[in-house]
Amino acid sequence: MNNNRQQIVMKAAEAHRETLRKNIQRRLDVARVRGDEALIRQLEAEAQYIG
Repeated sequence: MNNNRQQIVMKAAEAHRETLRKNIQRRLDVARVRGDEALIRQLEAEAQYIG
């Protein structure tokens, strides 16, 4: 039972990271269109931190 719970937690964590990655990518796309270099650098740093 404990192993099953651990797998569920790991899957949830991975789903959360994937959502964060997609959100950052969407925000990066918008920042690039707008030419907001400061925001682009910040979002790229966030993306690297998340992995």
